[in-house]
Amino acid sequence: MKNKYLSIFSGVGVAVVTPFDENNNIDEQAIYTISNYLLENKISYVVVQGTTGESSTLDEKEKTKVNKFFVKAFRNKIPLVLGLSSNNTQQLCSQIKNTDLDGFEAVMSVCPYYNKPSQDGIYQHFIKISKVSSKPILLYNVPSRTGVNISNETIINIFNDTSNIIGIKEASGDINRIKELKSALKESFLIISGDDFTMIDSIRNGACGIISVAANLYPSLMVKTYNQLLFEKHNKNETNNNLSDKNFILKNFIKLIFQESNPSGIKYAMSLLNLCTNKVRLPLTEVSKELKSEIFNYIKNFKNN
Repeated sequence: MKNKYLSIFSGVGVAVVTPFDENNNIDEQAIYTISNYLLENKISYVVVQGTTGESSTLDEKEKTKVNKFFVKAFRNKIPLVLGLSSNNTQQLCSQIKNTDLDGFEAVMSVCPYYNKPSQDGIYQHFIKISKVSSKPILLYNVPSRTGVNISNETIINIFNDTSNIIGIKEASGDINRIKELKSALKESFLIISGDDFTMIDSIRNGACGIISVAANLYPSLMVKTYNQLLFEKHNKNETNNNLSDKNFILKNFIKLIFQESNPSGIKYAMSLLNLCTNKVRLPLTEVSKELKSEIFNYIKNFKNN
């Protein structure tokens, strides 16, 4: 059975930053500037308050503000996904119930972090939150940050035992996982790449698209690449052998923005296009002078090519 959300969450989604002004307060105007930029460049949807959105450094009032501003910017234009996560299951259930989800198409929730739960603990966590969510849920697997990898068996069991868990943002970078999940669940379960480094191989092996950090700055290029891959899918004899993760035109840019920390790198890059400031909140810090120079030179040379 084909997942009815496939048409909504195929393509290029953007893990959008939360912009701060020079005093490190929420920058409402920058939210609208970024939103207009992404809309102009035809991205498919936006993920608000994920890892890149620095949700862990926002208080509850700020989170409500950020949600309000992004909903205002995107309502009736493209879908929004809201990141809601915690390593405290009971607290997360309460948060989901008490958050105004009007304007959001779905919730994305990361595997519980730091606690290092068993696979059964992960399973029970997502079963619990599925029961209280009024919106469909995307799982988020990013073991490099959480310290735990959701097994394929656990993902399949969660999907089979719930009605509103519709897919996963898979950011392990493991292409075999995508192949195996695709083989097991077909079109009934959304598999979305969460790894800019392996986007092309991921989509060729069954992912329906990507939730991208690089697309904050280069949305049109990411959309163009996705469309090329979609053309390949429907024209089996038209594979572009020159298009690969190893020689992707943004490969070096992706390396640079993740070199020190995310979203410090992408925010600095965006500041060079006057989309927002490069301000991040502690414990994150701005990227080093050396990395700033590398990112600046990359963007300058890229524009001139």
